[in-house]
Amino acid sequence: MKKIAIQGFRGCFHEQAARQFYASLENDVPQTVECATFEGVYEAVLDGRADAAVMAIENTVSGGLLPNFELLRKYGKKIKGEIFLRIEQNLMALPGQKLEDIKEVRSHYMAINQTRPYFKNHPDIRLVESEDTAKSAADIAVQGLYGVGAIASSLAAELYGLEILAPGIETCKQNFTRFLILDDSLEVDREKVNKASLCFTLPHTAGSLAHVLTIMSFYGMNLTRIQSLPIPGKQWQYFFYVDIKFDDYQRYANAISAVRPLIDGFDVLGEYESAV
Repeated sequence: MKKIAIQGFRGCFHEQAARQFYASLENDVPQTVECATFEGVYEAVLDGRADAAVMAIENTVSGGLLPNFELLRKYGKKIKGEIFLRIEQNLMALPGQKLEDIKEVRSHYMAINQTRPYFKNHPDIRLVESEDTAKSAADIAVQGLYGVGAIASSLAAELYGLEILAPGIETCKQNFTRFLILDDSLEVDREKVNKASLCFTLPHTAGSLAHVLTIMSFYGMNLTRIQSLPIPGKQWQYFFYVDIKFDDYQRYANAISAVRPLIDGFDVLGEYESAV
């Protein structure tokens, strides 16, 4: 059974994404390795505790997870795939209770923020921030906490034997998180590759980024994301993280060859099949 490093606890959205990706690929449920931090995810792979990793990189509501872009460049693990997961927040508690029995609800601050409008209709419930959505569910199950609920995934409810009192209480129903698959054992079919993630720097001259983007547009590259992060120790210089989609791999290769003389520190973070 493949061991996949995730940030968070059993039942978190990272595990849900890992299960969904590998079930479709290998028809198997992977074993997850819990890590407290995103850097810990990489360390788990490097020291052999995990075979691969699944890492969130951006969310349609809160935007990009900026420190994770730097981890991609720092550790050099190639992206072999991606998956988009709709984030559905559920209110759950120990079985046999009703909503009016719940006086306190625990979850990660982001999950609480995504569900505050729901709880405006339940002013008697106190919202308490915790370190992780799934851990909140686990604590309720392990400690036998009646009158206490958690906001977490349906997978967390399943794993910890909790009952969902109110499904889908998130305010935004178009809340998706994009997860990257970092698995050296996966062989990506060149015929299916239609997306690439790149990182590069540019000379500190007028129009340098515009020139690169113009060339990519000429070759039919569809820019789906661009993110800049400062280069430590170099004033007003930046790393550019770019995702591009394309229909023809050879035209993509030609585009890269055309822009190479204009850029510095070029790195292909991954070439893979787009999930959408």
